[in-house]
Amino acid sequence: MPTLHLLFGVLTVGLFDDFSRFLESRLEEFLRNNPHLEIEALSEQLRQQEEDTLKLIAELQLQEKRSQDEILTTAQEIQKWHIRIEKAKAANRLDLAEPAQQREAALLREGNQRWGQMQGIKERINQAKELLKKVQQRRQEVQAKAAQVQANRTTQASQRFDTAGWNQSRSFSSGADDLDAAFRRWETDDELEKLKRNMGK
Repeated sequence: MPTLHLLFGVLTVGLFDDFSRFLESRLEEFLRNNPHLEIEALSEQLRQQEEDTLKLIAELQLQEKRSQDEILTTAQEIQKWHIRIEKAKAANRLDLAEPAQQREAALLREGNQRWGQMQGIKERINQAKELLKKVQQRRQEVQAKAAQVQANRTTQASQRFDTAGWNQSRSFSSGADDLDAAFRRWETDDELEKLKRNMGK
């Protein structure tokens, strides 16, 4: 159990810390600097994060249930040995009462340890649920941003179509605009690759 307990702790803390930092800084910064970017990839990353977090919560809740069952079993053992101690004392069987008291004390220590582990699991469940809320909120923001970008592109395409004749008479400006657009695409792709690398850390 300590191994599983430690594993779940590392998973939750790692997810919570690393992804929270990304959510609080990189995503907002990236969207601010690149409002024209196709962000379906970010939406997919968030969808996967949401799915992984839901799985983690389910695993932790299963671990919590097992911990509760073990605590109940330990409590029943403590009760059994406590009754035996009282019975041995009443019969003046100190040769049985004293070792029984030692057994009860060991069970109490074990019960306290299991209780502490269960409380740790509960805290990790709360952290994972908080992470899930943040992921879902950011995913909604990204989806809204994607819809806005798409609407802007549709408007821009319509405007380009309406002014096509005027633009054709300005070949030099059109060429400059094409070069600017090419640089913007290259800079956007570069930013997206950096973001993906940061998310993969």
